[in-house]
Amino acid sequence: MDAVIAVMALLFVLCLALGVYATVKVIGAAKRGVDRTITQARRTVEDHTLRAKSFAQLGPAGEIAQLRLTLRTSMRATQDALHAGSVDDASLKESLGLFQRLSAHGHELDAELKRLESEPDRATLIERLPSLRQRTERITGGADSLRWAARDRARRFAEDDLDSLSAQIDVEAGALRHWTTPEPDRPPPPWPEAPAADSPTAGQTWPKTPGARAADEPTPSAITPPGPRQTYPWQKKPRPESTT
Repeated sequence: MDAVIAVMALLFVLCLALGVYATVKVIGAAKRGVDRTITQARRTVEDHTLRAKSFAQLGPAGEIAQLRLTLRTSMRATQDALHAGSVDDASLKESLGLFQRLSAHGHELDAELKRLESEPDRATLIERLPSLRQRTERITGGADSLRWAARDRARRFAEDDLDSLSAQIDVEAGALRHWTTPEPDRPPPPWPEAPAADSPTAGQTWPKTPGARAADEPTPSAITPPGPRQTYPWQKKPRPESTT
């Protein structure tokens, strides 16, 4: 009885632990989903704010907002392209490593540009704008190069696969149409040459029956009866039979 109670208690503890583990996993997944949603919403709001500043503000402040917007758009597009392509192409793993190193410089530049948005000294902004613009162009140029290379690689693979598929389809289509190809005309088998009109077998198309005789073949004559037997002088004459 004690053993049964111990087993039931152990099963209860295992079920409780499994339930707690499943609950923690579900809560963690929900929290990550909420964090992603919040991050995406915050990013969207910030992008719209930067776009509005780039159009509404004039001078260095508006240009800094435009630099931030260009940098964030390029880095995000490259990140999405590389992550999507690396699922099917393992060669992009190295490209992802290079992009992570480039992202560190991008985040650093974005943070600096964000601090300069609230800089009241207009002269300082004008002085630093050329170097900020050059850094932005270098980072976005590297990101764009990686993104377009990944897209060209994916397009090339798609074209190669399409060429191979087209060749296989042509072969299969030719095999399916093979039955419609007309066979060459074959001459009929030659008939046996008819005998001449004056030949005994003229008009005869079947072999003769064994023992049969042609109509114009001469009938063999009957056996000739023997003539009178020759007599010699030394032979006796036969006696006439007596009637008495």
